[in-house]
Amino acid sequence: MTDTLKLLASIQSPADLKKLPVSALPGLSAEIRAFLVDVVSRQGGHLASSLGVVELTVALHYCFDSPRDKIIWDVGHQAYVHKMLTGRRDRFHTLRQYGGISGFPRVSENPCDALSSGHASTSISAGLGMAIARDRRGENHHVVSVIGDGSLSGGLAFEGLNNLGAQSTRMIVVLNDNEMSIAKNVGALSRYLTRIITDRRFNKIKTEVWELLGRLSNVGKGIRDLVHGVDDALKHFVIPGKLFEDFGLRYFGPVDGHNCAEMIELFRFVKDQAPGPVLVHVLTKKGKGYSFAEDDSTKFHGVGSFSKQTGDLLKTRTIPTYSEVFGRTLEELARTDRDIVAITAAMPDGTGLSGFRDRFPDRFFDVGIAEEHAVTFAAGLALAGQKPVVALYSTFLQRAFDQTVHDIALDGLHVVFCVDRAGLVGDDGPTHHGMFDLSYLRAVPGVTIMAPSNENELRAMLHTALYRCAGPVFIRYPRGSGTGEPVDGPCTSLENGKPRVVRQRADVAVIAAGAFLSDGAKACDILAKEGISAALIDARFVKPLDTAFYAELFSAFGRIVTLESNSIAGGFGGAVLEEIARSGAQPPPRVLCLGYPDSFITHGTVDQLHRELGLDPAAIASRIQAFIGRR
Repeated sequence: MTDTLKLLASIQSPADLKKLPVSALPGLSAEIRAFLVDVVSRQGGHLASSLGVVELTVALHYCFDSPRDKIIWDVGHQAYVHKMLTGRRDRFHTLRQYGGISGFPRVSENPCDALSSGHASTSISAGLGMAIARDRRGENHHVVSVIGDGSLSGGLAFEGLNNLGAQSTRMIVVLNDNEMSIAKNVGALSRYLTRIITDRRFNKIKTEVWELLGRLSNVGKGIRDLVHGVDDALKHFVIPGKLFEDFGLRYFGPVDGHNCAEMIELFRFVKDQAPGPVLVHVLTKKGKGYSFAEDDSTKFHGVGSFSKQTGDLLKTRTIPTYSEVFGRTLEELARTDRDIVAITAAMPDGTGLSGFRDRFPDRFFDVGIAEEHAVTFAAGLALAGQKPVVALYSTFLQRAFDQTVHDIALDGLHVVFCVDRAGLVGDDGPTHHGMFDLSYLRAVPGVTIMAPSNENELRAMLHTALYRCAGPVFIRYPRGSGTGEPVDGPCTSLENGKPRVVRQRADVAVIAAGAFLSDGAKACDILAKEGISAALIDARFVKPLDTAFYAELFSAFGRIVTLESNSIAGGFGGAVLEEIARSGAQPPPRVLCLGYPDSFITHGTVDQLHRELGLDPAAIASRIQAFIGRR
């Protein structure tokens, strides 16, 4: 394929890009798209968003000098082109593979990655910090934060805008708008006004006249007040950026995000002529240049391997995912309970709620990328007698921890949290691994935390959470397919806090929380071949623990092993150790806690990572043998 990518093959750094004439950039963009589709079709990744910012990325690196100039990508899943242009094209085939480059910007990976990102709405605040630090050190580089219209819905983005507008520091915010609502409202008139306000002669005359009026008598100042009022009224009607100007940012745009020449002209003007904070509004289309991604950007947002010719996924699933089981079960319960409402933060498909949305549109609420609002919104619903079910990824629930404590748990409100993507998520890496939720949720008073080991347990736990529990309830389950256990019969509730004994044995007790039960069973099979008799227990509940059950367990076994898909620091193993201390068991059993180490874990398949961490069945069995002295 290299022979057909002559322009792209010549670029090893942004300096090489600048050697090309502007007229060559559309051809380069076409090569980049072909390369993107080829690699992602084989390995999966975030395709639609990256295709949508090809020309924008090329224009940014053509005008700015990374890494001296700081280009910050909000979320970061659209930074694939940025990686190609900053020395990582030759390793791009390792994207999101174990030992390869990350699917997100990482400060440790390349000096051109100004901020490690994976969560939305962070770019403006971080950029402002970098701009203020630059000013304090007397430096003179540019800071550019690229944020999408979806990320702009996050509260942190508005906090950053509010603070940025109050500063006089030079900083550029690029709003990557890939929706069409604003574009339809502005059309040619806005493009005409953009040409006027970026014209150097116009801006020079405007500044000189403005200053002259300020030096005149009260008549001149009155004219300034009048012009200012008329200018504001005009902008409200014809310039979509009036909101940003009210924040204190100078607005430019909208500009065609697929026209390199137009963007380069505007970025050069903003660099040289616009003091203080500015916002450049860029219109793009997700999936641009690949028809299947243009037609279904949701499917190609985060996609597995697929056929370039047909757009069809190469790996088909026959077993439903935990997310799908959750969504279908919630629909089933909502048919007979009109008080159930569902909330998610820009993830109706990812959390399995698209069916609920279609069936119960008046009871479904997608609040956008605003997890904090989602949780406090649920608090209001619960206080008014509804039964809110909040579906969030584990890594994104972290953002709403304060609201969970202050607005939900403090008053013991009955809100059900379905925590998707718990444990390692694989190729997306450390920003998306859900390995801390047990640790930060266990510390909250009055909560119930459950972890299903199969699909039917998830159904039962959702029923239990809605009808047998009080206060906040958390059900955490992994990404991907379930165990394949048939889902049949109506939902029934579990006995609160009670584990399930899967195997009765004598030498050692293995307690697994959630999806690790399957690997725990395989490890027990290996131990049995070595003559070691291991009991296997499905914990089901991480909080509360059934005091009577665990007291009996502690007296029956001198060796206990805990298994969990969470950090060992503060996780389920810690809960068992605390229960031993409370029980006063004499002598106390020895405990081996198996889970994720107290460190951030890289990207790779879950199986690869578990082998690396010593958490595959063979390694678990070996560690148990060593623990009980029977290696």
